[in-house]
Parts: sequence; C-alpha cells; structure tokens
Amino acid sequence: MSVECFVTGGTGFIGQHLIACLSSKGHTVRVLMRRPERLAALREQVDRLGGVATKVFAVAGDLAQENIGLSHADREVLRQSRVVFHLGAHFAWGLSMEHARAVNVEGSRRVALLAAEQDSRLVMFGGFMLKNAGHLQRIGIDIAHPELTNWSAVYRRVGAYEGSKLEAHFSTLGVMSAAGGEMAVIHPATVCGHSRTGHILDGQPLAELIRNLVLGKLTAVPGTADHWLPLVTVDDLVEMAAACAFDPAMAGKELLALDGQSPGLRELLTEVATQLGAKPPKHHVPLRLLKLLLGIRPIARYLNASAESLDFIQTARFNTAEVERFRHKHGIAKPDMRQSLRNTAVFVESNYITGGQGIS
Repeated sequence: MSVECFVTGGTGFIGQHLIACLSSKGHTVRVLMRRPERLAALREQVDRLGGVATKVFAVAGDLAQENIGLSHADREVLRQSRVVFHLGAHFAWGLSMEHARAVNVEGSRRVALLAAEQDSRLVMFGGFMLKNAGHLQRIGIDIAHPELTNWSAVYRRVGAYEGSKLEAHFSTLGVMSAAGGEMAVIHPATVCGHSRTGHILDGQPLAELIRNLVLGKLTAVPGTADHWLPLVTVDDLVEMAAACAFDPAMAGKELLALDGQSPGLRELLTEVATQLGAKPPKHHVPLRLLKLLLGIRPIARYLNASAESLDFIQTARFNTAEVERFRHKHGIAKPDMRQSLRNTAVFVESNYITGGQGIS
C-alpha cells in the first residue's frame, strides 16, 4: 500500500538511501529542504540509488526555524503524511553547544510536535551509544530521570554533536509522551557503505577512516585488541527503518540497528588494507593518549580526526537478539559485513582518494 511520508535530513547519506528505499516501495516522499531548488539533483541521486524520482517532492523549511519554517500551504500538504522520518541534524565535530542545540535538539522537538499534531508516526534516528547504559551513566546522564541531567556537563565530556544527539533523544521522548504521539526509534551503529555497491558519501566517519588508512595517516590501531567499531550497512539500516515505520508492534519501541558480526577494529583495518593494497597498522595506541594528541590542533588537522569521534570506538558488546528477530519477522536478509567493508573501501578509494569525483 502506498502512503505519504515526510523525511527530514533527506539530502544526507542515510536520507538519500531512505528516500530511494521508500520510493522504490511505491511511497510518496516529501523532503524538508532548506534549498528546494536542489530537488532535481536529489531526484537524480534517488534514481541512481534505485529509487523512483517522480515520487520525491521538496518542502521548503529549516529545522532551526519556528515550525521548521513551513509555509501554511506546505503544512496542510504534510497533514497527509502517515509517517515522519526524522534524520535531520547538523553533523560536524567542534560545533558550539548553542548551535548544536538550536538545530539538533530544538529542531527535533519541532518535528516531534508536528508529527504529534497531525497524528503521524514519528520514526526517530538516534544512535547506538544510547543503548550503552554504562556509557550514559559515566558521562552523567540520569537514565531514569533524564530531565535531571546536567546537559552542559555532558556536552563538555562528549562534544556538542554527540551531546546534542543524546539530549535530542530524551527531549523528543518527553515531547511525544506529553503530546500522546506515536513514536518508534531506530539506533544506528556507525554506518558502512551500501553492501553491494559500497556507496558512501565523503565525510562519513568510516570513509574518513579508510582515507586516513590509505594515505598512511593511521599508523596504529586506536585502543586495544578488544576495541571495535560497531557497524551497519546503509541499505540494511534503511530497510529496517522502513519496516519500523509500518509495524504496529514498534509503537513506543526502540531498535538497535547494529551488525553483531562487525569485526574488531584491527580486523576491520586489516580487511580494508588488504583489499586496497595498503599497509595495515600492527601496533595499538591508547585512546587516552590519542585524545590528548588530537587536542593539539596541528596534529588533529594532519590526522584529519577529532577526539570527539573516539567515543564511538567501543569495548562494550551489545545484545543483537532483538534486531535479528526483527529481521526474521520482516524478511530482511543480513548483508555480509566483511564483503560490505571491502566494497566500501573500493568505493572510497576510487571516488575520493585517487581523483574520482564520486557520487554526491
């Protein structure tokens, strides 16, 4: 059955693939765009990714504005949306707390209110760190009573981007609970490229990791032999998100989108290096030392890395039984993560390292 969907963050990496997935299933997709004149380019990309461009439409707006900048006419059109997918956020390291909050927290609250007011299901994209209770407690988040959290202190510990994503999650849950809205949350691990094509946008954390490895800037493995970077392929993620949107049992639920077969970080780097003929790092560097080094701006610029990104390198393991049951229920096949990594590595090298322009 074809339904109307509204997507924020649709021009980003996950958003492009989500729109392609939804439109390929026959759904009409309206995309919040600060620059709606770029719709033609987005439609071309959706076609390249296997979607149906003619089912994609732009809605002018901005998460940082009141009512997300919607005109009265567009607000009326969006009342037909059965599902609101919220991916929109400003992703960058080194953001100010004020800017991150204005877009990522207040923007999320505005989208939640919109969904609740028009009786749409909200599908919120969070992050896998929200499923690491020990980490949340260590950085000062009161899980039982998040409204008591000293968010300024959290931002200082983890950086403005991650802090704002964490605050946005708990704030949005509060908004939807108070408004009586229906919500499902999907928590992605670090997103790998497409399992078959390797497609990934330049600037994505995994793409930057691969670039640094190929360019010889990653000469030691961050952390210990127990550290890993939990992954999910982008096509796997958007299939699960689409299933979440229309599964009645997911109302009020959260799903961790993480492939438990993600290799350890050293294995990941070796897999990529072998595929590309690069030299894999053999030694480890303690994360605490690496954070100190990345606090020195010339070093951070040379390594093209940020101390904020190191929190996503984990030793904690996650229970993936629920996501495996979800896959089985909806007939979603799990991609081969190692082959997906190899495909992503080839895509990054050919499009972003050896002179190619890539697919934007």
